[in-house]
Amino acid sequence: MLVWVVFGVQLVWLGGDGDTTRIPAPGEAPLVVSYTIVSVVLTALWVLALRFGGSRNYRVVGAGSTEYKLVADSSGRLFGFVAIVAFIFRIDIARGYILLAFPLGILMLLFFRWAWRQWLAVERSQGRFASNVLLIGSEQSVVHIATQLSRDTSAGYRVVGAWVKGYPAGAELEGIPVRTSQEYDSIVEALDTFGADTVVVTSSDTLSPQELRELSWQLIPGVHHLVLAPSLTDVGGPRIHTRPVAGLPLIHVETPRSEGWKKYGKRGFDILGSGLMLLALSIPLLLVALAVKLTSRGRVLYRQERVGLNGKPFEMLKFRSMRENADAELQQLLAAQGTSDKPLFKVKDDPRLTSIGKVLRKYSIDEFPQLLNVLKGDMSLVGPRPQREAEVALYDNIAYRRLLIKPGMSGLWQVSGRSELSWEDAIRLDLFYVENWSLMGDINILWRTVRAVVAPGGSAH
Repeated sequence: MLVWVVFGVQLVWLGGDGDTTRIPAPGEAPLVVSYTIVSVVLTALWVLALRFGGSRNYRVVGAGSTEYKLVADSSGRLFGFVAIVAFIFRIDIARGYILLAFPLGILMLLFFRWAWRQWLAVERSQGRFASNVLLIGSEQSVVHIATQLSRDTSAGYRVVGAWVKGYPAGAELEGIPVRTSQEYDSIVEALDTFGADTVVVTSSDTLSPQELRELSWQLIPGVHHLVLAPSLTDVGGPRIHTRPVAGLPLIHVETPRSEGWKKYGKRGFDILGSGLMLLALSIPLLLVALAVKLTSRGRVLYRQERVGLNGKPFEMLKFRSMRENADAELQQLLAAQGTSDKPLFKVKDDPRLTSIGKVLRKYSIDEFPQLLNVLKGDMSLVGPRPQREAEVALYDNIAYRRLLIKPGMSGLWQVSGRSELSWEDAIRLDLFYVENWSLMGDINILWRTVRAVVAPGGSAH
């Protein structure tokens, strides 16, 4: 792919191999070098930069944003190096390499990494290209870690067995085959029995420091891997830092903060994004408003009070997708489906939807007037789902943390199942976002939102 980008830029910018660059030489005639050689060298350096920048490390490929960050960082360092060398030695390198090859190359690299990641995710969901994991720990911690790993098969950890003290051999623990654990000197045999290559210790209280140390000695270097899984979930990678102190691998978990430059950066991103989208979509939104007006009686815009940042109410805008006075029927419909006690007021197969409203809901077109809410500052482009006061009244202490950040037009809840999510899964995703949000994370969610809107699937109602 880099060959296509670099040599493509050479052809577009220089028109082929006719041009050359000159490298000054003290006291001698300048060294004349063909731009084809420059392209070959630049491509080779770029590949090496990606290699030694860690972008192909098996620990980052396939899941999380680290791989993408390393691709962009390695590419940026390379072109910074090229620019500095060209300046110091007064080498006349065509600007096209910097102006075109650099940004285009990064975009293509990120796209192809993303495309291969989709393929890898499918393969890992079927058990291929994944680490086969043997869990060691207490019954509760083993079940917890197994549940968390099963939620994201794209990370490449496939649980094949567990080793729990005091548990009968050959039994099953939440669907996981369990082996008894009287002594840990046969861990290699257990790995062979389960066909595992990775040991994940799920709780530190099960093994003493000496037992854990001896366990690491029993593993075969390069064949077996040892992973320690603390009982800490839903924490984003950027908040975690490991620091070895006095022989102890201390894990530092940063407290989530939404202040200073991060706060103003998010607000600036919201203003810029919502403003540009309103300008670009002004004519299509006017056509949607006209369709709503002509196909059913009532107002074009639906206004409803929702609960925003720190519990402050605001008026949220949407294109009307239901018949007039539909709110009066809500409690009866919730009671009929048995979800009136859940703080997620969603009605399946909602009979109140208009003909045009079904289309607007499926493709989330009814949400676009909320761009005005974002521009005003009541909402953000990405954030927790905005909920009603009656829904918030059913919150427990944990759920209230959703209100520590502005609600969003989109969020993890929308790109991870939408209407098919249970309340428990919805709150877990929203809390994860509140605890770990970042600007790059917002951009990733918006990209996934575009995919969810274009191809909504069966989860959109």
